[in-house]
Amino acid sequence: MSNTLIFVGRVAQAPALTRPSGTAVCKFTLIRNEYAGTDNDGNVRDERTVSLQFTAFQKRAEALAKNVMEGDQLIVTARIENNNYQKDGVDVYGFNFVVENFEFGAPGPRKRAQLAERAGG
Repeated sequence: MSNTLIFVGRVAQAPALTRPSGTAVCKFTLIRNEYAGTDNDGNVRDERTVSLQFTAFQKRAEALAKNVMEGDQLIVTARIENNNYQKDGVDVYGFNFVVENFEFGAPGPRKRAQLAERAGG
């Protein structure tokens, strides 16, 4: 049984593709603003920004690196994976969000400008 989540957000910066040991790996960060509630006086608080880093492998990694630009919206289905290790004899606990699937959402400003340039306008 695995934990899965669906996250919708905008890409913080162009995804980075690497090939450690020959495997395509793409890391990217999605950001979005969320409602932060009200204070004790009933005043609406400023939205808070949530950002999460995702990792994609193989064909998904290559597709993301080739087609996604900063500001583009993505809808990502991911699983949570442990990333525990030892550093200087101390256990460090963490996790990774591993992309299982994704869909392209609305293009960001850079992609819209690129599309407009291609269309000749």
